[in-house]
Amino acid sequence: MTGPSSISRDALSTASANSIVSSLLTVRTPGRGFVDLTDEVANFVAEANAIDGQLTLFIRHTSASLTIQENADPTVLEDLTTALDRLAPEDFGWRHDTEGPDDMPAHVKSMLSATSLQVPIIKGKLMLGTWQAIYLIEHRRRPHVREVVVQFVGKTGAA
Repeated sequence: MTGPSSISRDALSTASANSIVSSLLTVRTPGRGFVDLTDEVANFVAEANAIDGQLTLFIRHTSASLTIQENADPTVLEDLTTALDRLAPEDFGWRHDTEGPDDMPAHVKSMLSATSLQVPIIKGKLMLGTWQAIYLIEHRRRPHVREVVVQFVGKTGAA
């Protein structure tokens, strides 16, 4: 064991869930890569008058996914794209290729990442870390229209 550690926490906060607020976010992707959804999600939280609760995002597709990742250095996203391409290359010899050679690798990449995310909302704010952002990952080469369900469950304030 190394030296002493320090752990602290804020006082407990309780709130009764009085609302469920939902919206469908339509995202036009430019093709393979990451699309930052953070600002649009923050706008949803503000419009929902969310105070304390849980935000869920769910993508309605099997060849795209969601992630929370670093937003400070764009080379992180480039390296993540490269890593996913190495894990599920197009030239692997996939049997499913009806929709093109990038479709089956996209399904694998989606399975390796996430189709839903949860983010706590406290005092009306997304509790993301300093360098975190919410991204849709488009795994296909061509542009697509993707749908993300955004839902807040918790305490809301008066409009």
